[in-house]
Formats: sequence, structure tokens, C-alpha cells
Amino acid sequence: MSSIIVIDDDPQINSLLKDVLEFEGYQVITAQRADEGLHHLEGATIELVITDVLMPEKEGLETIRELRQRYPQTKILAISGGLTKSGVDVLEIAKRLGANHVLQKPFDVQDLIKSVRLLLNNVEEVSPD
Repeated sequence: MSSIIVIDDDPQINSLLKDVLEFEGYQVITAQRADEGLHHLEGATIELVITDVLMPEKEGLETIRELRQRYPQTKILAISGGLTKSGVDVLEIAKRLGANHVLQKPFDVQDLIKSVRLLLNNVEEVSPD
């Protein structure tokens, strides 16, 4: 069974993703802060981290950078509503920093499941349909 950490400051998103992914047979840990999610990685075997990009305190972009440095084999799926107030596409930046795939909120649950399956089967970059 593959282990996944979901990091999102929205408890409803965490709960939804946990329910969907556990129904698919994955072991899921959730965290509302990046540091909490990174703490769960210490000494654990986590195959995938799903992280929101825009969060208070430590943002997802910083989290992705840290994940790439400390856990280079861990797959990363970045999720976000898309643009910042200044019009910057944070999902594009997430890819440049090392996210294996990105999904823009709101996303279809089936797209999430497909992305997770492909990432965990070692497909480096998930292609759009």
C-alpha cells in the first residue's frame, strides 16, 4: 500500500482527499501546515506528497523546494487555485521547482485519482488528456 501525505491549509480539502484516496486503497496522512507535513516524512516511507501551493506561513513552493533537496525520490503533486494576486502562475513555478505534476483547483476527483496512479507508477510527468 502506497503512503501519501496531503498538505493543505483547508481542512475540508484535506478531508476530501483523504477520503477519496483511502477509498482507492492508499494510506493517507494529512497536515494543515507545511512544517507538519514535512515532519511526517522524517523516518517514514512516503511515495507521494500532495501539497497546496498557496498557504499561510510556509508556502507550497518553499515546501516543494525543500522536498526536492531532502527527499528527491518522493513524487510531488502540487495543487492550487492557480494565479496569485499579481497574476503569477504558481503552478508553473511549482513545476519548475520540481513538482512532478500539478492540478488546478477545483479539479475533478477522477483527474486526481488518475494523476496519483500515474505518479505512483513512476511516470515522471503526467501528460494532459
